[in-house]
Amino acid sequence: MTAPLMPKATAVWLVDNTSLTFDQIAAFCGLHPLEVKGIADGDVAMGIKGQDPVTAGQISRDEIKRGEEDTSYELQISKPKHDLPEPKKGRKGPRYTPLSRRQERPDAIAWLVRYHPELTDGQIGKLVGTTKPTIQSIRDRSHWNMSNINPVDPVTLGLCSQMELDAAVQKAARRREREAKKAGKSLEDMGTLAPATQALADAAAGINQPEEGDFGQVLDQGTGASAEDDARDGERPDVDSVFSSLGGSSVASDDDEEPQA
Repeated sequence: MTAPLMPKATAVWLVDNTSLTFDQIAAFCGLHPLEVKGIADGDVAMGIKGQDPVTAGQISRDEIKRGEEDTSYELQISKPKHDLPEPKKGRKGPRYTPLSRRQERPDAIAWLVRYHPELTDGQIGKLVGTTKPTIQSIRDRSHWNMSNINPVDPVTLGLCSQMELDAAVQKAARRREREAKKAGKSLEDMGTLAPATQALADAAAGINQPEEGDFGQVLDQGTGASAEDDARDGERPDVDSVFSSLGGSSVASDDDEEPQA
C-alpha cells in the first residue's frame, strides 16, 4: 500500500481527530507504532501541523469510520482520480560542476570548439555542464573574458572523463555520416579532413590550392615554389642535386678518390 504524501502530518491529524489504534495509523502512514505513540505523547513530530487526509483525497470518511468500528481492519488509501505517468528511468539531471571548477569551463569549451567542431552545443553542454549561450559566445568570440580564455582539455580539468568525451565524439561522427549519406555526399564534401596521401597528391597536381591569406597556407609566396617542385617531392632525392642546392660541391666520384697508400 502506498503511504500518504505527508505521513507524519497525516498521523498527527489521525491521532487528534480519530479513535483509530496506533497500529492502524502506523500501517496507514508507513510509520512504526512506537513512533505513533510518541506523536500521541507529544515526544515526536512536535510543531508539525496535522494534514487532513480526507480533504487531500487520500482516504474517505467511511473508511475511517470502518476502521474505528473494527480495530483489526487495515485502512486502505484512496485511489487517485488522475493517473500520473511514471518518471522516466535512467534520465539524469544537469551535470553538477563544483564551484572550484566552474571558472575553468570556458577553457574547456574553447578546447572542444577548436579541436572537435563536429560536437553540437548540446553535447558540449552535457560534457562540461554549461549553457548554449555561453558556448555561442565563445564560438563568436563575444565572451566577456575572451582575452583570458585558453583552450584546455576538459579531461585534464576534471570536467568530464575520457570515456564520456570519446563517446560524444563517436556519436557526432555517426551523425555526420548519416547527414552525408542523406545528402548524397562524402565525408570530404561535408567538410571533414581528407587523408594525408590524398592531400599531398592534390597539392602536387595543383588541386584545391589554398588562396592567399587563408589560414594554414602551405606554400610561401616568397619562396618561388612551383608545381614542378611539388611534383618532385615524392621522388627519391639525388645526392648531387641536394649538395648543389646547398651551395657545396657534388660528392666526388670513385675515379676522383685518392689512391690508397
